[in-house]
Amino acid sequence: MARRKRCGVFRAKVKPNSEREGIAAALAAYTLWGLVPVFFKQLATVPALEIIAHRVLWSLLLLGGVLAVRGRLGAAWMAAQNPRILARVALASTLIVINWLTFVWAVNVNRVLETSLGYFITPLVSVVLAVLVLGERLRTRQWLAVALAACGVALEGWRIGGLPWVSLVLAGSFGLYGLLRKQLPLDAAGGLLLETACAAPVAGLYLIWLGAAGQFGSAVTIDLLLIASGAVTAVPLLLFAVGARRLPLVTLGFLQYVAPSLTFLLAIFYYGEPMDVSRLLAFAAIWAGLALYSTDLLLYRRR
Repeated sequence: MARRKRCGVFRAKVKPNSEREGIAAALAAYTLWGLVPVFFKQLATVPALEIIAHRVLWSLLLLGGVLAVRGRLGAAWMAAQNPRILARVALASTLIVINWLTFVWAVNVNRVLETSLGYFITPLVSVVLAVLVLGERLRTRQWLAVALAACGVALEGWRIGGLPWVSLVLAGSFGLYGLLRKQLPLDAAGGLLLETACAAPVAGLYLIWLGAAGQFGSAVTIDLLLIASGAVTAVPLLLFAVGARRLPLVTLGFLQYVAPSLTFLLAIFYYGEPMDVSRLLAFAAIWAGLALYSTDLLLYRRR
């Protein structure tokens, strides 16, 4: 009887119309994230650090405006009054800036495929962090999924003659960031607002220094793209927040592979990055791990 009641409550919370809206919002978010290399490729002439400084400042302004209109600035401000929360937000801010900087740099030096690999292995890195940091136990299929992903990373490392550091930095920084964000009493938009606020002083000082050194200022088109980086950051995040509120976690977990899949296709078929047999085997091992991990989640949810 208790089991039936729980199922009934779940169906009441996730209505069909609401779930369809959630799927549409989450798909839109992951599609935008998957295609975002196309945007940053247009800024290849701008140093990655300058792009991130603009991204931080314009995201802060846009998110601040959106949350002010929606009357939700108060919650973020209250959270910022707590020193322990603020310290964690500052650490999360550092991790997300490292992630952004690595991603933008990799895209602009024609290493898009490595960014795809990084975001494919991120869910499995999160699983390992849950074991190491939170003391969670993995089921047998989850261990096998992690082992397959490790084999894929090892194959890619063997192919390039060293660690695939771009992929590992992206997966590690985003995995740690996700772990921190789970422990913060903030929604996606409010959290990113505080994170960009923490990074804003450094970003602002860096742009001022560039201006004083005569290295600031570009063509109008580039300036407009730099301003648009705020929307490129904030819009998918707001769509994701809508999807996260309306969808079960398992559904959201399946949809997250849309973004790295699109990036993978872009790298191979649009940017012409090399794909040899060893690299294909590395990706195949990681895809197999993700399939096993997702199947395990689905079976566990049904039980």
